[in-house]
Amino acid sequence: MKKDLQIVTIIGAGVGLFVQFVIQNLVDTPDLLLRLGIFFACFFFAPFALFVAALIGKVFPVAYQFAKFAAVGTLNNAIDFGVVNLAIFLSGIASGWGYSIFKTVSFVAGTTNSFFWNKFWTFGAMAKPHSREVMKFYSFAIVGGIINVGIASFVVNGIHVPTGIAPKIWANIGGLAGVAGSLIWDFIAYKFFVFKKQSHNLESIFKV
Repeated sequence: MKKDLQIVTIIGAGVGLFVQFVIQNLVDTPDLLLRLGIFFACFFFAPFALFVAALIGKVFPVAYQFAKFAAVGTLNNAIDFGVVNLAIFLSGIASGWGYSIFKTVSFVAGTTNSFFWNKFWTFGAMAKPHSREVMKFYSFAIVGGIINVGIASFVVNGIHVPTGIAPKIWANIGGLAGVAGSLIWDFIAYKFFVFKKQSHNLESIFKV
């Protein structure tokens, strides 16, 4: 538990860092207090949330593993949103094919991060990655990516931007819709198919 708290604190710090790119893109004049406030909120909330999940896990064991998955997912999404917002900030493109390309690149970055964190920490698979496992992971990730990028692109490019909402904010709303659409798919795919053997080895601890 102590090691997990240390790891999730590092994850929280990573989230706080990548969120800075989102702030830079969405806030016209972000001040230092806002940046520091969000960073430390992520830094301290991550271990607190995992501690609460550990308590819940005494009754519902899978809750602890899902909390670890959610922590990794939060970092993945921070990378995803950080990269896409940095691209929007630098290019000024927040819709069209440009947005879809940015979203694809940011998704790949977040997914690559997801593989290592979920393999070695969430699902406890300590063996070195092998080609079959990597191919299986990315096969399911591609489906998750189609869901994620597809929903995000539909919201951004297929739905008229509501009055009063800036395109760059709407781009992030689309991104959130994509994340929501792929979250459950990812957890089921990684737990029961990609890292099936390792997660079943922990069945006595993490029962569904």
